[in-house]
Amino acid sequence: MATDPTSASAPPKARTGIAGFDDVTFGGLPAGRPSLVCGAAGCGKTLFAVTTLVNGATLYGEPGVFMSFEERAEDLAANVASLGYDLDGLVAEGKLAIDHVRVERSEIEETGEYDLEGLFIRLGYAVDSIGAKRVVLDTIETLFAGLSDASILRAELRRLFGWLRDRGLTAIITGERGEGQLTRQGLEEYVSDCVILLDNRVEDQITTRRLRVVKYRGSAHGTNEYPFLIDDQGISVLPVTSAELDHGVSDEIMSTGIAGLDAMLGPGGFYRGSSILISGIAGTGKTSIAASLLDAACARGERCLSFVFEESGEQICRNARSIGLDLRRHVESGLLRFEAARPSLFGLEMHLARMHRDIVRFQPTVVVLDPISALRGPSSEVQATLLRMVDFLKSRGITAVFTSLRTDGTVEDADDLGLSSLMDAWVKLVSVEANGERTRTLYVIKARGMSHSNQVREFRMSTAGITLVEAYVGPTGVLTGTARVVQEAEENAAALRRRQESERRKRDVLRRRHAIERQIAELRASLEVAEEEEAVLLTQDEAREAVMGNERLVVSARSSAAE
Repeated sequence: MATDPTSASAPPKARTGIAGFDDVTFGGLPAGRPSLVCGAAGCGKTLFAVTTLVNGATLYGEPGVFMSFEERAEDLAANVASLGYDLDGLVAEGKLAIDHVRVERSEIEETGEYDLEGLFIRLGYAVDSIGAKRVVLDTIETLFAGLSDASILRAELRRLFGWLRDRGLTAIITGERGEGQLTRQGLEEYVSDCVILLDNRVEDQITTRRLRVVKYRGSAHGTNEYPFLIDDQGISVLPVTSAELDHGVSDEIMSTGIAGLDAMLGPGGFYRGSSILISGIAGTGKTSIAASLLDAACARGERCLSFVFEESGEQICRNARSIGLDLRRHVESGLLRFEAARPSLFGLEMHLARMHRDIVRFQPTVVVLDPISALRGPSSEVQATLLRMVDFLKSRGITAVFTSLRTDGTVEDADDLGLSSLMDAWVKLVSVEANGERTRTLYVIKARGMSHSNQVREFRMSTAGITLVEAYVGPTGVLTGTARVVQEAEENAAALRRRQESERRKRDVLRRRHAIERQIAELRASLEVAEEEEAVLLTQDEAREAVMGNERLVVSARSSAAE
């Protein structure tokens, strides 16, 4: 897309109020000059013109005149009522004037003096009556249906466009597309200051509307083809995002609502504004994890928008109750909104335009696309569509969660539509079958800008929510489910045997201690008896020695007396 010129010489513009179109044209239609809106039948020319007129009257204070050469005023009011436009009410308020000019080809007499003076008088009166700033002429072919002289036709067209310029009216002239040229006459596109081509294509039985600004005098404008959407909420155009990678980033961490998954991520969650891919085969819990993210965000008071392509919002809310999540309360509070549509309902670009419009209007902080693998079309177009959506969400700082169905358990397969390389984080869900049962495992393949666990973790879903089980590494690797239970039982039994053997050895040592202690006690007692006996003998010896000493004294005394 071209950049918007900011010089003072840029012509003034009148905003249309059509979402996306004013971005494509950097401000809207040329103010005070005529613009041509052309295309085949059914492409939305009249609705485009009416929307510009109604928005001018209600949003920008510019009354308008709608002059129709085909539809009657009452038919026009009925046809646009589905868009929520109350034309009769605007007419009653003096903000809008509708005039139906009946043109019968059989009543037109072509002469050299043919002119549109009567039309100018009628149109001028309508403009003056409400002070109109905008005019729509729908459709111009009918006005010139009876003219075959090219010189008269060219002259009158120039007069018409010149009259509109002289009055300073922002005018939209609608025209049917011709063979090999933009209009049937092939002249309007040359005298218009802005030419907008609407197209309604059918590919693979799917209709896609596209818009292209063919020319815009004095102003830069987007030159691509842009898909646009017409539904009960009006018209919205999807501008192609620029190719510059200048998205802002945030350091704020956003919790996933799953404590175990937060613990696997270094900061405790994902960076706000990042793009997250959750992939896995059917039944691994992709939607449930996305629902946990939505529940956590809504619990923080954030607005969330979920685009679902396989289930209705009501079904998702019901299923989420089985894992303890009450999404219905968030829907009722207005924080959570589901937009459900079958992939075959629209073409890829129409899906993109619808999502773009809903995001702009709802202003969410978290967006979920579940699943992107449901989108149908050539892989290159699907990838281009998703790339534009990723760029758009990043440019608005929206945290995006994409779920993708994969056909097998490999990391390298191409089922992610080439989106994995664009993602800031990728969580892979794997279903492991062993011992007659299936268990769910999870691991983080990448998380840009943060450390993360490289372990495969088993996770379980119950009424208490989603819980991750600590990694269990057995002799043959990470074990889950029954294999883990069996291995734990075997290891517990082995540990019990080791404890029992250890206790037996402790008992043996205790018995030996007791026996040795008894022996020591017996020896100590025997020693004490021996010591007592020795003491008695020593006392007896001392007594005998004393007696013998006394006897010697007596004998000695007797001997002395005899002498």
